[in-house]
Amino acid sequence: MLHRYFTFIILLWLPLATTAVSDPLLVTLKGELQREFSALRQSDNPPYFISLRVVDEQRYATGGSFGALVGSAESHTRRLTPSVRIGSMERDNTHELRAGHGSSSVNDDGARAHNLPLEDNDLAVRQRVWLAVDAEYRAAQSRYERVQANVATRVRANDTSPDFSPAPVEKYVEAIVPFEVDKELWESRVKHLSSLFASNTDLIHGRVNFTYRLERKYFISTEGTEVVVNQPYAQLSISALAKAGDGAELPLQQSFFAFSPEGLPHDSIITREITALSSKLSELKVSPEVEPYSGPALLSATAAGVFFHEIFGHRIEGQRMRSESDGQTFKRMAGRQVLPTHLNVEMNPVPRQFNGEDLNGHYLFDDEGVRAQNVQVVQDGILQNFLMSRTPIEGFPQSNGHARAEPGRQPTSRQSNMIVTSNRTFTNDELRQQLRDEAQRQDKEYGYYFASVVGGFTTTGRYMPNSFNVTPTEVYRVYVDGRPDELVRGVDLVGTPLAMFSQIESAGSDYGVFTGTCGAESGGVPVTAIAPTLLVRMIEVQKKPKSQSTPPLLPKPTGCD
Repeated sequence: MLHRYFTFIILLWLPLATTAVSDPLLVTLKGELQREFSALRQSDNPPYFISLRVVDEQRYATGGSFGALVGSAESHTRRLTPSVRIGSMERDNTHELRAGHGSSSVNDDGARAHNLPLEDNDLAVRQRVWLAVDAEYRAAQSRYERVQANVATRVRANDTSPDFSPAPVEKYVEAIVPFEVDKELWESRVKHLSSLFASNTDLIHGRVNFTYRLERKYFISTEGTEVVVNQPYAQLSISALAKAGDGAELPLQQSFFAFSPEGLPHDSIITREITALSSKLSELKVSPEVEPYSGPALLSATAAGVFFHEIFGHRIEGQRMRSESDGQTFKRMAGRQVLPTHLNVEMNPVPRQFNGEDLNGHYLFDDEGVRAQNVQVVQDGILQNFLMSRTPIEGFPQSNGHARAEPGRQPTSRQSNMIVTSNRTFTNDELRQQLRDEAQRQDKEYGYYFASVVGGFTTTGRYMPNSFNVTPTEVYRVYVDGRPDELVRGVDLVGTPLAMFSQIESAGSDYGVFTGTCGAESGGVPVTAIAPTLLVRMIEVQKKPKSQSTPPLLPKPTGCD
């Protein structure tokens, strides 16, 4: 578990960019963008905006399993995602296409990831950019015609905001940094660390993976914005799997994130985590399977972070509010209470660290070249703001730096570093007693404590029930009569968001950091969720799907065979 005592020390890091950086790729991209924009402006359907987004990624990954090296590879890619807008800011080719029954038809944004040459060959790069922009322009032309026809034959949209909003022109270019990683060191480390799983005969899989990648991200536009930043990511993950006698697969995992390989924890810390994880799997293998349950529960700080990311975070991503097919949970709720009055939520991509831990959701500029901003989403339970891209919604006309996308997707408003705080906190002992008291009040023999989770998902559309599913990996029954906690397995935490918001009762004084990758409309983007332990008066759990295959027939091989 990643519990931390909360001191609310957030380290801000905003380096000064070099104004005269020698970057041949940037020079080539700027020249070709200018040439193409000038030429296309003479066409019958001239674009009013073109941007080029390039991610130059160098990556090294290695992994070990039960003491043996199972993979080691280095890669280098350059991927271009162009964007072409035809029409005007008021209405362009990105406008939503609505189907006849009121739902949205499939909106192909036309974006594709195009591979660029890895060498800074001016002519070769220009040719690839030329072909990519040509394809994007043709797609934009076709879609703009469909938009015009669609608008003419559909009822007036509920939100008539423009399709694009102005944004300040930014000039920020960081110097090129070398990609350096000690491959022999990390191959040796993953072999050694993964060997610690070998002694546990209950384990089917036991693995340690290390990944380091350095992204140099370019964004340039015909408005004049030029943003180039270096974004490093280092991650060490440990994972293992056991199988219960009834066929249930029991995975556990833990990951560590830093901005450099040197920032990852020392082997002594990883060893302790592997030992604990391995022992926990042996306990889970013989633990009882849960039955469906509704009642009170405690969510650990890291579990609460995932919980908030799924049930709340996706519903304050502003661009969703433009879609006629979205549930638009909070569209008309600005200025009204949406959470208990003691809770606050902010989205702040600027901090690099929280209580000494590096934050995966950090960035300085979003994927539309807009400077990152701290957004106070909820204050004292009152909804204040949404996460905005350059696609405005009614009442929120400007971006606040939260447009994000993976290569090949067009940016939409997405989460960054979510920080949930409470004005009224309790110690862990006090929360556990509150859990027992609430369970007793509801005439329950026990409540649940969700110690760790691996992720989750949610639905926000109108044409299927809005719901969420969080995937716990370590769950305990906490008995009212004070007997020891009981480890259980086979749990999924499910529910509907609006009902769940009203059930949040109390918050702890310890805060945890959950690091992950969020997949949604614009692909996978790195995010962080920071939250306190939460007491929820009423949750619902259901049985997790499980494999119907039996465990291996033969015992696991050992070194003595």
